[in-house]
Parts: sequence; C-alpha cells; structure tokens
Amino acid sequence: MAKGASDSSDAAAQIDRLVAELTDWRGKTLARVRKAILAADREIVEEWKWRGSPVWSRDGIIAVGNAHKDKVKLTFASGAHLADPDGLFNAGLTGNKWRAIDLFEGDKIDERALKDLVRSAIAYNQSKSKKKAPAPARAKRLNPKA
Repeated sequence: MAKGASDSSDAAAQIDRLVAELTDWRGKTLARVRKAILAADREIVEEWKWRGSPVWSRDGIIAVGNAHKDKVKLTFASGAHLADPDGLFNAGLTGNKWRAIDLFEGDKIDERALKDLVRSAIAYNQSKSKKKAPAPARAKRLNPKA
C-alpha cells in the first residue's frame, strides 16, 4: 500500500468521521459531493491520504476533497486535461494539471455535471494507463523463410 494511503473500508470510515465532525454546512456539502462521486461509477475507490484528505480513485486519482474554513474544495488531479462544458471548475485554472471546484456556503451542486466530470476523469485515467501498457511480444516465426 502506498505511503499515506489506507485500505478502502478504513478510508470510508475515516471519511464518515470527517463528515460527522464537520457539523456545519461543510459536512453536508462534503457528504453530497461524496455521494455524487460514488454514484458516478461503482468501481471508484475511496482512500484517505496526506494526513486527512478524502481521495477518490479509479485507475488513478480522480479527485481530492478538503474542507477549509470558508469552503469545500474538490480538486481534480488531471482537471486541466478534462473538458468542463458545465463550467464547474472555478479554481486552480492557471496550472497545467490540477483544477478545482470551490464550493461556498449556499452553493448548489449540479450533481449531473459533477458525475459527468468524474466519468471524464476516469476515462482520462484509463487512457493514460493504456498508453503506458507494453506492446505485446511478437511471436517468432518457426521458419524464417516462410
């Protein structure tokens, strides 16, 4: 297991605790974001990394969720590579890899658009792993003159 990571059942319990400890709007927002992310694909894995960050992965990191004093930040690891037709990304727009969605008190979450963005991130992760896959070995001919 990677340093700082935990197994998914332990991670889910830690995320549950984090949501419960956030007794204001941030806990409710993080819970709704989490529910939408997990609903986007049944094979998404929850992880707990970097001393207290919920992470959702499938074939690589999809997003990291953090509750800050005034917002809930959902950061997509490969956000710069994703189409965002619904305009969800509103932070981290100048970087060349990560993009984020900052949610403030009273913000509405477009769950359909968020699920679409999560599915796009999964597709991107899968396209990267296909590019890294080694080419299959070529079969040697038994008769080189054939």
